[in-house]
Formats: sequence, C-alpha cells, structure tokens
Amino acid sequence: MPGVNALAWALPALPGACGALLSVTGRRGDRVAPAAALAVTAATLALAVTAAVTRPRASVALFAGLRAELAVDGLSAVLVITVSAVALAVLVFAAGEIHEARARFFGLMLLFVGAMLATVTATGLAPLLMAWEVMGAMSYALIGFWWRDGDRVRSATVAFVTTRAGDLGLYLAAGCALAGTGTLDLAGLAAAPRPWRDLVAAGIVTAALGKSAQLPFSFWLSRAMAGPTPVSALLHSATMVAAGAYLLLRVQPLLAATGWAATLAAWIGALTALLLGAVALAQRDLKQLLAASTCAQVGFMVLAAGVSAVAGGTAHLVAHAAVKNLLFMGAGAWLSALGTKDLAELHGAARRHRLVGVTFGVGALALAGLPPLSLWVTKDAVLSTVAERSAALHVVALAAAFLAAAYAARAGFAVWSPRDDATRDDTERSGTRRVGLLAGLPMPPMAFVAAVAGVVGVPVVFTAWRALLGTGPEPGPEGGGLLLSGALAVAAALAVRGRRLAAPRTLAGWLYLERGAVAVVWRPVTSLARALARFDDRVLDGAVRGVSRAVTVLAGWSRRGDETGVDGAVRGLAAGAARLGALLRRPQTGQVHTYFAQAAVVLVLLALVIVLVR
Repeated sequence: MPGVNALAWALPALPGACGALLSVTGRRGDRVAPAAALAVTAATLALAVTAAVTRPRASVALFAGLRAELAVDGLSAVLVITVSAVALAVLVFAAGEIHEARARFFGLMLLFVGAMLATVTATGLAPLLMAWEVMGAMSYALIGFWWRDGDRVRSATVAFVTTRAGDLGLYLAAGCALAGTGTLDLAGLAAAPRPWRDLVAAGIVTAALGKSAQLPFSFWLSRAMAGPTPVSALLHSATMVAAGAYLLLRVQPLLAATGWAATLAAWIGALTALLLGAVALAQRDLKQLLAASTCAQVGFMVLAAGVSAVAGGTAHLVAHAAVKNLLFMGAGAWLSALGTKDLAELHGAARRHRLVGVTFGVGALALAGLPPLSLWVTKDAVLSTVAERSAALHVVALAAAFLAAAYAARAGFAVWSPRDDATRDDTERSGTRRVGLLAGLPMPPMAFVAAVAGVVGVPVVFTAWRALLGTGPEPGPEGGGLLLSGALAVAAALAVRGRRLAAPRTLAGWLYLERGAVAVVWRPVTSLARALARFDDRVLDGAVRGVSRAVTVLAGWSRRGDETGVDGAVRGLAAGAARLGALLRRPQTGQVHTYFAQAAVVLVLLALVIVLVR
C-alpha cells in the first residue's frame, strides 16, 4: 500500500528533517527546542510502533540499476522501537540538563536519531552508507558540543577519526559487493563469489568493529565521554555503538558463509568483553567505567553474531540499551547535582538522591547479570549458543561475565556506600545540589524495562522472540547455564564489596590502545604525509619551477634573436624603402619641360629595347 510504504521514509525523515530545521534556527529556537524535540520524538516512537506492526517497505531509484530501499522486518522492527524509546527518554532527561545552545543540541540529537533509524531499516549498502556517514558526523558534533573547550574538541576529533578509519571498510564492502554481485542488497551478500565475498565480509567486519568500539578501536569511546551526558546516554546505549553489532547480526549469513569472518567476530567480541571488562573494573571515573562496560557488553553482541545467536544477541542489545541508558542518566544527574563523577567522591550519592539511587541500583544489578534481572537472562541466551560452538570461547565469555558483575557491583557499592569525611563535592564543577524533575522523570520507566526485559529469555517467550525476528533455531537460556551465570554474578559482586582495587596503569589507561594507535598508525601516516609533502615541495614543485625558469631563458633567447634578426630585417627593409622613395622623389621637380625630357628618354630606351629584342 502506498500510504504504508511511505511510512518507511517518514520514520527516519521526521526526526531528520525537524533536527535539521532546529539546528539552523540558532538562538531564536532555543526556547522552543526542548518541547519541539520531545514532540517530534514522541511522534517518531508512534511511527515506529506502527511500522513494527505494518512492516512497510519503500524504495527509490538511486543510480542506474541500483535502488535505495528502507524496510521494517522482524529485526529492524525491534530496533526502531528500541531506538525511538531510548531517544525519547534521553531527550526528556536532556531537557532538564542542557541549558545552552538548545536548538543546536536538540537539532543534532534528532538528526542523529534519524540517521540511526535509517541505518537499521536500510536493506542495502547504499542507504546504509549514507546514514552511517550522517551518524558519524553528528557524533562528532555532539561529542564536541562545547566547542570552546579545546580538549573536548580534540576528543571529538579522535573519536571521529578513529571511527572514520573503520568506516572505510564499508566503502570497500560496497565496491566489492557491486563488483561481485552487481547489487548492494544486504540479503544477497552471502551469495557473492570468492574472493568478493571475503572482501565484503572483511570490510563490513572492520566498519562494525570501529563503530561499536571493539578491539582495537575501543579507545575512542573513552574520548567520547567528553560530550554532554545525554549524548553518552544516547550514543552508547541503543544507537551508534550498537550499530556495528546490529550490522553484524544483520549480515550473519555472510559471516557464516565465509567461515573465517564468523570466527573472527566471535573471538574479537569475546576478547573485548573480557579485556574491556577488566578496564571497566579499573576505572575511578563513573562515566569511564560505564564507557568501558559498554565496549564489553557490546562484545557479547558481536560474539553472538559470530556464533549465529541472532535472537540472543538482539535480546541482549535491547536489554543493554535500557540498562546503559538508565546508568548514564544516573551518572549525569549526580554530575549536575554534586559536581563530580569520581567513584571515591560519590559515596553516599544514592542515599542523598533516593530516586536516582534506587533506579541506578536497579540498573547496576541488571548490568551485573544478577538474577532475575534482564541481562542475566539475555546474556545466558548468548552463552548457551557459545557453549555449543566452542569450549574455549565459552570459558572466555564466562570470565567476561564474571568481570561484568564485578564492575557493575563496584559502581553500585560506590554510590550506596555511606558518605565519609573524605568525600568531597564539586571536584569537576559546581553542583546544583538537586536533581531536576525532568532529569529524574525517565529513570523509573527505564528501571522497569531494565528489570523485566529479560522475560524474552524465558523458554516459551524466547521461542516467540525467535519467530518475531525470523531467525533460525538456536538454543535459548537453560536452567544449568542460568544457575552458573547467576552464581558467577553473585560471587563477583561479593568479591568486590568494600574492597579498594589497586588497578594496573595499563588497565586504568584503557590498555594504552590510543598510544598504540598513535605509534603504529598515526605517526607513520603523518610521517609519510610529511615526506610526500617534502617530495611535492622539493621535487614536483622544483620541477615545475625549473620548467618555468627554462621557459623564461628560452623566451629571453627568443627575444634577443627576434630583436637582432627579424627586427633588423624589418628595419633594413624600411630603410631601403625610404631610400628608394628618396630616389623616386628626385625626378619629381614640378617643371613641365623636365617631365617631357624624362618621357623622351624613356621612349628612347623603350625603342632600343624593342630593337634589341627583335
């Protein structure tokens, strides 16, 4: 139906167009920006629910023989609702937190939401690439929102350049897909012949790992914490960081068809969950802890894509979106109220602001994987499939789950510990000593979702969940696995209770991944660029200057030859003509008898000539 199909375009277009309009209104739109953004996001959520029911599909000719198509199927139906709901909660929170350049902030946020909705509904690499690029550009603008602060802008640049480096893989994938299959449809990538199929898989995996801050790209997420807290809550829960994991879940048949790509994704996801879990445990800054935990939790989703646990990975994505959104909002609320996000200075914060404390506590318990909360079940839905595929992967994943419980428990214990004399406020900025109504409003609903979203793991419901997504058969959470993961979570929580952790600098410094990237990639590339610039300046430009000098010399020689040769000949000809003219003027005396005498001489000479010729 045309009206239903138009919904596929309207879903990303509504927030995108309204965001673009808001972002250019300047200060004139600051007063109405929050209300307008909330109204647009609420309408977008309504459209998302309608699209999930009606499943619209729309396409338009893009290039000769290629079409751009957006469609809502089982997987994207879940994602459009998740993205829209999280965006609405974040913008309600932001309405109480952001008090400057509101039109620009809310406009950029809506543009970002529109790009993410286009990403999850794109059925081909062409519209996916367009949305992917807009999402990256908006993340740069939002992380560097406070653009007068040079450090924040540098952090935004590091995040942007790092993700852009990974994004080049998507261009490689698009080119190879077109060469190998003549189409850019995601559904047809698995049927591409070798070597195109392997090249497409390599490009997509690289782009997904970069966008989802997986090893070795994880460090950019630490830099992204320089942005406003609502940006962290949106980017790192259900949108940009989850986009890479979503893409791998979407193209899981391609990963399986190559063989090596699925194994690579599984191991990178498992190792990211393990190593970044250790990094999260070592952090003293609450937002940095949550950022590292995001890398680790997305690692479980990437692991799920590698072992074909699409239903389990998607369930974990949805549950994690609610949990991490809630935790970032809690961290932002305390930063505004108390002026700090240092774990040591947040002792007693949950007791001083009970609503934030209780909801944050629910989120921390869910993140820890404690029963019966959401991530306990969704994580086990992934682990059940991992256990069937590889014992080694299962051991690594269980260790990562143990660390997840440890870092989540550390955050929860820190904010609920009694306040002592050493605790200080305002270590980063002046706090307001209160949590605004709008900032606290979305936390209880998110806490409820974080607590009960794990119901998708109940065996009966999990079967319906697989049917909704349209995935193949895969094992769901089982009693033995749930007991094991629950016991590990409890043990880890008890292990960190009341203990001060002396973390190695390597872990506290995010495994020095940024230093490694600078040493291995950035410095060689910039050195090569400087060498090429010198080559250009000295050799190429020198050659151009040499040619210019040679032409100038030749021109001088030509000028001298012209002056002495051609000009001399012209002057000689002119002089001869002048002399001839002077001679011809002599007979012209003006006397008639002289003219008669001259005529007689001419006639005599003519007669002589005639006589001689005859």
